[in-house]
Amino acid sequence: MEQAESQTYTAFEGAKLIASGPLEKVVLKVKARSSDKSSTMILVFSDSTGKQIDFDLRGTEQDVLKRLQVFVTPANPITQQGPGRPKLGVISREISLLPRHWEWLSTQTGGASVTIRALVDEAKKQSSGKESIKKIQERTYTFMSAIAGNLENFEEASRALFAKNKRNFDLHISSWPKDIKNHLSKLTHPLFEK
Repeated sequence: MEQAESQTYTAFEGAKLIASGPLEKVVLKVKARSSDKSSTMILVFSDSTGKQIDFDLRGTEQDVLKRLQVFVTPANPITQQGPGRPKLGVISREISLLPRHWEWLSTQTGGASVTIRALVDEAKKQSSGKESIKKIQERTYTFMSAIAGNLENFEEASRALFAKNKRNFDLHISSWPKDIKNHLSKLTHPLFEK
């Protein structure tokens, strides 16, 4: 099973971290814990989005792993047959632009397709490896809201997060459970390093 962009997940049982890593590892750990009939709810989060994800844990481990396929990118994605240049990996799709954009594209050497591909490649180069501040803040806030929304100083910590104020953020979460603080540090690390 091959995962997109080595995506990682984190599971919490209450405020205690129980697993972090690849999807299969985390879900199997959650399945084992949930079969213990623990009364505490287990929450699983995507580390890239901060969103909580639910899984169907019924059946055997193999049944559970098979259902995880919806979260996995196939190793050899199926290419569509039809318009485009399939031998080159080109897939034809529709884009909508304003008339002024089409006018500008028509004046470019190589035509619209060549120019758009060059613009996309340039944008990818400029943003490659860099996570946007907004994305970091959103995933952290999403996680915080789900797991720490009722904790003391949540609102103040949220304001410090969006103000990019590490000192105040750390101050407001200082009384929170250790595992939650550690995971927040992991999620915000790139933000406070910028």
